[in-house]
Amino acid sequence: MRLYLASSFIFPRSLQLRLFAVCFVGTHLPLAAFLAWAATTSRLDWPGAIVVTVATLLGTVIAVGGIYALLAPIDVAARALNDAGDGEITPVPQLSGSDLAARLFAGVNRAAGATAERMRKLSREAISDPLTGVLNRRGLLQRLDVLSEHETTGALALVDMDHFKLVNDLLGHETGDRVLQDFAKVLAGTVRHTDLVARWGGEEFLVFFRGATEAQAQSVLMRIAERIRNEPLAHVGERPLTFSAGTTAASRRTLEEALRRADAALYEAKHRGRARILSSAEIRS
Repeated sequence: MRLYLASSFIFPRSLQLRLFAVCFVGTHLPLAAFLAWAATTSRLDWPGAIVVTVATLLGTVIAVGGIYALLAPIDVAARALNDAGDGEITPVPQLSGSDLAARLFAGVNRAAGATAERMRKLSREAISDPLTGVLNRRGLLQRLDVLSEHETTGALALVDMDHFKLVNDLLGHETGDRVLQDFAKVLAGTVRHTDLVARWGGEEFLVFFRGATEAQAQSVLMRIAERIRNEPLAHVGERPLTFSAGTTAASRRTLEEALRRADAALYEAKHRGRARILSSAEIRS
C-alpha cells in the first residue's frame, strides 16, 4: 500500500504505467551499474553492452506484458463493481484456487449475491404490506399495470372489518394485528391464485377477482363470511367479528370509478347494519 501511494505521483491515473516504470527502473539498475563500471574502468565492450541492453529491454517488455495479463482479473472485478447499475453487481466467472485473484472474484460474487438478495427484499417490501404479507396499494397497481386490459377485467370488492376499533380498544393492538393477519390469510387462501388481494388501508382490504362476475365474487365472499362465523377470528363482546363488503364490475382502465362504486356499496353495507355484502348495482336501484 505504501509503494502504491508513494508512486502515485508518477502516473496518477494509470496503475499499469506505474508498474511499467517500476519494472523498467528495477530491471535496468543492474545494466546501468554495469555500464557505469565498464566505462570508468575502460572495460566497456560495446557489442556486449548492446546485447545486454537489448536483452534487458526485451525482458522488461515480457515482464510488463505478464503483469498486465495477471492484472486482467482485477480489471474485470473492478469493472463489475464500477459498472453496477441500479445497485446490482454483475457476477464474474468463478476462479479455481485460493490466490489473490480467486479470492477477489469470490468476494465480488458474494457481494453480487448479497446485493441481489437485498434488491429482491426491497422490491418485495415496496409492494407488500409488512403486517399481513399481502400486496399493498402500490403492489396491486403494479400487478395490474403489467397485465393487458383483457386480463384485468373482472370484479372488485372492498372489504372492511366491522367494529375493528373495538378489537384494538378492548383486546389490544397485538390482538388487532393478529386478526388482520388471520383475515388476510383467509382472503388469500380462499380466492383463486389468479385473483389479487391487497391491504388497502387500516382494516380495509381490496380483492380483484380477475375474469369473474360480481355474482361469482359475492359467492366467494359469502363463503369467507360463513367461515369466519364458524371459526371466529375474535369476539367483540359476545359477538364474533364480521366484515362488510361492497362489490362492482371493474377493469384496470375503469379502476378509479370502480373504486368509487365499491366504496359507496361498502358504505351502504355499513349503514344497513354491517355484516353484509352489497353490489354497487343494489344501491343504485
